[in-house]
Amino acid sequence: MADRGAKRPTVSVPDDWPAHPDLTLALNGMGGFDWDLDSGLMHLDPPALEVFDLLPEEYDDRPDTLGCRVPSHEAARLDALVARALKDGSHSYGAYFRVRLRDGELRWTHAQGSIRRDETGRPRRIIGVVRDASDEYTQAAERIAISEERRRHTSLVERTTAALAHARTVGEVIAVLADEQGLSRLGAENVILGLVEAGRIRLVSEGKAGSFVPDLEFTRIGDAFPMSEVVRTLTPRFVKTRDEFRYGYPRLWPAIAPLNIGSAAYLPLIAQGRPIGVIGMFFERESEFRDQERNVLVALGSSIAQSLARAMLYDQEHEIAAGLQQAMLPRRIPGVPEAQIAVRYRSARMGRDIGGDWYDVIPLPDGRVAAVIGDVQGHDTQAAALMGQLRIVLRAYAAEGHAPATVVARASAFLNELDTDRFATCTYVDADLSTGAARFVRAGHIDPLVRHAEGLCRRLPVAGGLPLGISSEFRLLDYPVTTIHLAPGDTLVLCTDGLVEEPGTDLDIGMRHLAKDIREGPQDVQQLADRLCESADGRTGEDDMALLLLRRLGVPEHDTVGRFRQHIAPADPEGLSAARHMIRAAVRAWGARERSEEIELVADELITNALLHTDGEAVVNIRMPHGVERRLRVEVEDRSSSLPRRREPGEAGVSGRGLLLVDRLADVWGVEPRGGGKCVWCEFNCS
Repeated sequence: MADRGAKRPTVSVPDDWPAHPDLTLALNGMGGFDWDLDSGLMHLDPPALEVFDLLPEEYDDRPDTLGCRVPSHEAARLDALVARALKDGSHSYGAYFRVRLRDGELRWTHAQGSIRRDETGRPRRIIGVVRDASDEYTQAAERIAISEERRRHTSLVERTTAALAHARTVGEVIAVLADEQGLSRLGAENVILGLVEAGRIRLVSEGKAGSFVPDLEFTRIGDAFPMSEVVRTLTPRFVKTRDEFRYGYPRLWPAIAPLNIGSAAYLPLIAQGRPIGVIGMFFERESEFRDQERNVLVALGSSIAQSLARAMLYDQEHEIAAGLQQAMLPRRIPGVPEAQIAVRYRSARMGRDIGGDWYDVIPLPDGRVAAVIGDVQGHDTQAAALMGQLRIVLRAYAAEGHAPATVVARASAFLNELDTDRFATCTYVDADLSTGAARFVRAGHIDPLVRHAEGLCRRLPVAGGLPLGISSEFRLLDYPVTTIHLAPGDTLVLCTDGLVEEPGTDLDIGMRHLAKDIREGPQDVQQLADRLCESADGRTGEDDMALLLLRRLGVPEHDTVGRFRQHIAPADPEGLSAARHMIRAAVRAWGARERSEEIELVADELITNALLHTDGEAVVNIRMPHGVERRLRVEVEDRSSSLPRRREPGEAGVSGRGLLLVDRLADVWGVEPRGGGKCVWCEFNCS
C-alpha cells in the first residue's frame, strides 16, 4: 500500500507505465515486472504472466492477486526476503520460489529485482524479471543428490572406520559390523564374516541365520560359493539381483530365497598382501552397484581388513599371554582338611591382556596353611614373569618355616635384587585352622575382608608396610604382623584391586560394594566366588583380578570371643618373637587392652621356661570366653613331666623369678599333668 502522507517521489514512473514488453527478455523465457511501492501496484508484462500461468484478464496489478498461484508459505518467505532487502539498504535481491500451475503442479520460479531509491535512500520502486527455473532447479537438485550421496558414502567409511578403531578383538570387530547399529550404519540387511585358515574359510559371524551355507562352518576355497570365489580371485564380487543368486550359486540359493535380500557385495579382506578373510554385505534392494558405490565398498573393505588383522594379532597375543599366565598360577589348590577354599582369576582387557595378579595356597608344618594374594605392577609378559618368580619364592620361604614377616621381607629383597623397576603388593596370611589364629602381613596391598558366620562382613584392620621391592630399596623390611582370630564359619576374602576398582570412583566405594556383595552372597565359597566375579564384571574397570576365599570349617562358637594356639620350636628366636606379637595383638583385639602387657609378659615367661627346661617344643593356647566374668586363660604345654616349683631367689640368684612373676601378675595359676607332659596355666580377669 502507498504512503498517503509522503511527499512527491523524485523517482518518477514513466508516462507510458505500465511498460511495454521487452522482446529480449521474452526471447529468453523471462518476463518483467514494475512495482510502484507508493501505490502498491505491480505491473506484469505478458511473458511474466505466462510464468505465473495467468491470463491478462485474471490479473489486476495487485500483488495479492498472485496469491492464487504462489502458496502461502512461499509468499511469506518471499515477502520476508523483500522486506529485509528494503530495510537494510540493499539495491537488489533474488529469490527462488514455487508457483502452483492450473493443473496443480508446483514449478520452481526465480525472481530478480532492482530497488530504486530517492535521494534520502527511501525505496520507491522495484523493477525486475521473473523466469521459469524448473530445469535449473532440477539440475541443481541432481547435483545436490550426487553430492549428498558422495557425502553419505564418505560418512559411511569414516563412521565405520571410527567405530573399528576401538575394536581390539575379532569379536569386537564383528560386533561393530554385525549388530543392529552396525547394520544401520552400513545400510545393510545382514553381514557375514569368514576367516581364511589352512586353505579353508571358517565362518566366524553368520549374522542372521541362513545367509551362509547351511550347516557348514567351513568351506573350501575351491568351492562354488561367492566367498570362496572372492578369496581365489582377490577381487570383489557384486551380486546385483536375486536371479544372480538363483542361477549363479544354486547351492546357496535355498538359503538366500527366504531372506529379504535383493543384492550382495562380497569383499576380500587383504592385509600385508595376503587374504585373511572375506566379508559379505547383503542389501534389501537390488542394485547396479555403480562405480562410486563400488569404490566406497572397496575402501570400506580395506579398512575392515586392517582392523581385522590387528584384532587377529591381538587375539593371538592374548591366547599366548593367557597360556603364560595360567602356567604361572598354581595348577591346583591343595586340599585343606579344616577349610573350604575357592580361587578365581580374570585376565585384564588392556595392553596384552596379561597382568601380574596371583594367588597361592601353601601347606605349612603343624597343620597350618598360608594364603597369598598379590599384584605385580604392569600388564605385560614381564609382569607375569615376575609374578611367577615371586610366587615360587614366597612358597619356598614359607615352606622353610619362616615367620610371615620374614617371608615377606625376603620376597621384597629378592624382587629388589632382580634389578627391575617394577614393584609388587601382596598380603600373606599364616593361619592355624585348628585354633583360628591367623597372622597377617600386608605389603602395600588392599585390606582383606572377613564374613563372619552370622553374616556380617567387615574390613580387617591389618597393619601395612611398603610394597615388595620398594621396602628393600628403602631398607624398611620390618613388616608389622597383625593377628586375627577366625572363628568356625568365618570366611576370609583376599583379592586384588581389579575386583574393587570402579572407573571414576574412590577405592573405598568399591570396597563397600564388595563388602555388600559378600554379605548378601551365598555361604558356599565356590558360589560366592562366582557371584563376586559376576558382580565385578559389570561394575569395575578393565584391570586383571585375582580372588581367594578361605572359610574355616567347624561349628560356630557362640561362647568364645577368640582362641589362639601356636607351636614354638626350640632355638627359634623368630618363632618366639612372632608368638609375642600374636599374643599382644590377639589380646588387644579381644578387648583386654588394659591387661595386654601383663598377659604378654606372663605368657613369655611360661614359654621361655618350657623351651629352656624341656627337650621339645612349647605349645601356647590362649582362650577368651564370652560371659559377664571374662577370664582370659593362658596355657603353655611341654613334653616334660617335671612340675615347676616356685621359690624365692637369693640376692645374687638369676633363676626362680619367673614363677614369682607369674604368681604376682596372674589372678590364678596352676599346673596340670597331661599324658607325656604337663600344662602350666594361668587366668586373668578381663571383665
